[in-house]
Amino acid sequence: QVQLVESGGGLVQPGGSLRLSCAASGFTFSNYAMSWYRQAPGRERELVASITATGGITNSADSVKGRFTISRDNAKNTGNLQMNSLKPEDTAVYYCNTAGWKGLRWTNYWGQGTQVTVSS
Repeated sequence: QVQLVESGGGLVQPGGSLRLSCAASGFTFSNYAMSWYRQAPGRERELVASITATGGITNSADSVKGRFTISRDNAKNTGNLQMNSLKPEDTAVYYCNTAGWKGLRWTNYWGQGTQVTVSS
C-alpha cells in the first residue's frame, strides 16, 4: 500500500522554524522526484519546493527562497522541508508529493497534509 505521511507541522511564532518530514512506503521512493506543496484557506495549492529523485537538484518558489530547504534521504525513504524565518503568510496545509514513471504511466502520490500555522 502506497503511503506518504507528513509530520512536523504545528503552531510557531513569526521568525521561528519548523521541520516537516515525509515518510514514504509501498513504492520505490528513490525513483521519484519529491515536492512540497501548500494550500492556504481560499487559495489554490502552490508548489513550494522540489528535489530530483537522486537529490542532486533542488528548486523552490521565490516566496520561500533563502528560508526553506528541501532535502531527502533515500536510504530512509524520507523527505524533509526545513522552514526558517517563518512568516504569517506561510500559514497553510503542507503536502508531500512524489512524481515519476511507474512503468509507462506518470504517477503522482500525495500525503494527507500537515497544518503549519505562523502566528503570535
